[in-house]
Amino acid sequence: MKTEMLDAVESKSLKKKIPHFEIGDIVDVHCLIKEGDKERKQVFTGTVIARKGRGINETFTVRRIVNNEGVERIFPLHSPNVLDIRPVRSGKARRAKLYFLRERTGKAVKLAHRHSGHTISK
Repeated sequence: MKTEMLDAVESKSLKKKIPHFEIGDIVDVHCLIKEGDKERKQVFTGTVIARKGRGINETFTVRRIVNNEGVERIFPLHSPNVLDIRPVRSGKARRAKLYFLRERTGKAVKLAHRHSGHTISK
C-alpha cells in the first residue's frame, strides 16, 4: 500500500524519455551548472560503470580519465540538472558493476565494442 502511494507521487517527477544505455557504454551527459546567478551547460563524457536504484532514486556512475587522474561522477537519472544523456558507443560488459576499471590505465580502460544484434553465419 505504502509503495503504491509513493510510486504515484514519484511518477510525476520522473522523466518521460530516457535513452537506452547500459553498463560499459560511453555516454555524453549534458548537465546544468549553476554558478551564482548564471547557468551554463557542461558535457561530461565517460564510461558508465554502475547503475543502481529504481524510480526517482535511480543513479548511474560515469568515469573518465582527465590528466592521468580518474574522475567519477554520480548522476541522478531523473534530476532536472541532467539535461540530456546521449549514448556515444556501446561497450561489452559481462558484469553489473565495472569497478575493476579503477585499477586500469591507458588502453586497458577501453572495453570491447558491442555490436548490434547481427550474427555472422558461415
